[in-house]
Amino acid sequence: MTDVSILSGSASDASIVQRVAEVLNEHGVTWETRVISAHRDPAALDDYIQRSDCKVFIAVAGLSAALPGVVASRTKRPVIGVPVSGKLMGGLDALLSIVQMPKGVPVACVGVDNGENAALLAIRILSLDKE
Repeated sequence: MTDVSILSGSASDASIVQRVAEVLNEHGVTWETRVISAHRDPAALDDYIQRSDCKVFIAVAGLSAALPGVVASRTKRPVIGVPVSGKLMGGLDALLSIVQMPKGVPVACVGVDNGENAALLAIRILSLDKE
């Protein structure tokens, strides 16, 4: 079983995904990563969410940042969103997209480009099983 699934909507988010993975590695947490766009390939995203055995999803997304919300709408497992800084608003657009989920679609959100905190939050969530 994989502890954390790190999803990104674009290969251009690789540097943030790498920072998430580094922190998870430092703490001995198992992870896998996929690049799947909620906009361009929703069927593949749905299939992946249903097949994944992870305990926590970390979704890295910029611009409209739909990925974390779409994932959260299709699972009961925890979802942590990482907004990515963009050219227009410095990541504010992504941050607002992630934190403004409708009731019933909870997504935790860390700071813009802060993959490290997403990893640390996932580690804290995973530690609940051990208490």
